[in-house]
Amino acid sequence: MTYSMQRVRGTAMAAALTTLLGACAFAPGFRMPVSSGDMTTQGDARPHIEATAATPAIPITELDLALVKRFADQRKANQDQQARRLFGAPGSYTVGVGDVLQIVVWDHPELAAAIGTSQNQPSTKASDPASGFVVDQNGNLRFPYAGTLAVAGLRTDEIQQKLTTALSTYLVKPQVTVRMASYRSRQVYVDGEVRSPGAFSLTDVPLSFYDAIARAGGFSDNADQSDVVLVRGGTSHRIDVPRLIAEGLNPSRLYLKTGDVLRIAPRDEGAVYVMGEVNRPGSAVPRRDGALTLADAISQVGSINSNTADTAQMFVVRSVNGTPQVFHLDSRSPVSMLVANEFELKPKDIVYVDGSGLVRFNRVIGLLMPLINTGLTAGVIAK
Repeated sequence: MTYSMQRVRGTAMAAALTTLLGACAFAPGFRMPVSSGDMTTQGDARPHIEATAATPAIPITELDLALVKRFADQRKANQDQQARRLFGAPGSYTVGVGDVLQIVVWDHPELAAAIGTSQNQPSTKASDPASGFVVDQNGNLRFPYAGTLAVAGLRTDEIQQKLTTALSTYLVKPQVTVRMASYRSRQVYVDGEVRSPGAFSLTDVPLSFYDAIARAGGFSDNADQSDVVLVRGGTSHRIDVPRLIAEGLNPSRLYLKTGDVLRIAPRDEGAVYVMGEVNRPGSAVPRRDGALTLADAISQVGSINSNTADTAQMFVVRSVNGTPQVFHLDSRSPVSMLVANEFELKPKDIVYVDGSGLVRFNRVIGLLMPLINTGLTAGVIAK
């Protein structure tokens, strides 16, 4: 081999080595650039994610059992405080617009003619109201001799007393009976992951949370029972059914009110994303009770890839009111899986398992070897 050829090859090798060493600083694919630099200027000396052009430096929170317990206690306190406001004794049913009343004045059958041939005549269509006296759009009831009476917001016994008083002007000691013939004024709505969503009428029998779910056919297989939203009076309340039961709060004691909307979210709305050195990167969804821990998420994607993962570098990235928050778990010890099994993830969390330095180096080598061979070939041809 001539000196010139050796020189060409040496130059090509040197150029390739320079490129290789420079490329090792950044391996292809994602990685989490963690720095232990001092952040005392910001009042925080914890390890942090290095700043980039797109994001500032973000402190890292180390996961341990004490932190996980504190998060669990906070969730429990928030849930209890919100849920207890929804519980209470149900109120009595009051008549509203569109309700149909059946009214009987004993010993005066002629008054029954005011509503047709028979108060027990069945409706020809399901949408037709039952025979009786309908409360009009103004909340008034019209009855022979009694005239027009305002009845909206009154109980049936109060309407009965009001009618008796009005009829006493024309009849001697009238005996009046008032009962509900059709409930049409007050409804609740059940939507989402139930088998038969729709609107359901409230009656004089209070409608509990479980009664409403049962009327809607029960939860579907994709229902997230931990993410039930009750909209009442323009405010949304989140109900975690399994947690309520675990805390001794019976959902059957939660009664619905007029205009309430229940929405049961699907489980895939609570999905998290698992990336990095796992066997099947993708999304993980909560169990039927709505729970999804870090260990669950890792298990659903086929666990960590033991050949390529740096098990000391497992991260959870979470957005808190638009601000990134990063949690770190060193999972080299099997005991750390206790922490992973207790740390509950939130919807849209990102779980990332970093790759080992050797794996990143090998990937760079794999990409650069064709370039090195091309450079050597070019040098020979140039010679």
